[in-house]
This record gives sequence, C-alpha cells and structure tokens, in this order.
Amino acid sequence: MKRAFRKYHRTIGIIICLPLILTVLTGMLTTIVKEWPVYTGISSNLLLKIHTGEILHLEAIYPILNGLGLIGLLVTGMSMSGLFDRKRRRNINN
Repeated sequence: MKRAFRKYHRTIGIIICLPLILTVLTGMLTTIVKEWPVYTGISSNLLLKIHTGEILHLEAIYPILNGLGLIGLLVTGMSMSGLFDRKRRRNINN
C-alpha cells in the first residue's frame, strides 16, 4: 500500500511543482514590491496576475487545482508516514 502511495505522491508532486512554485514566489515578490522600498522593475499588478492565474485566464480554476494538489500531497504523505498504521507496537516487557 505504501508503495502505491509513494507512486501517487511522486506523480502529484511532479505535476503540482511548477504551479506551487509560481504561486509562492509571486506571492512573496508581490509583498516585497508593495511593502518594501525595493525596486525590482516588475509591477505588482503583473505579479498578482501571475499569482492568481489571471495571465493564463485560469483565475477561476487555478486556486482549486493548487488546493487539490496540496490536499493530494498531504493525504499521500501522511499515509506514508506511518502515523495511521493500525499495528500497535507491543510493550517490550510483555
């Protein structure tokens, strides 16, 4: 079972990697451009369009896809971690 979850986790991770990196980096850069006195040459409006997926006309589905990808990674990662194994370790003294 863990082998299947590892396969799914790897596949989901590869698929969701680029959108998540774009979301994180553009969110951080937008904050830096708006709040700090740093000139980057990039407007915050362009960064927000990339951040929300508006630049590709995906603003309605982009956050949902990011969220579903993250939920998939969390579920497969937590199931592989062993936290939910039904087997309980017996006490060594018994």
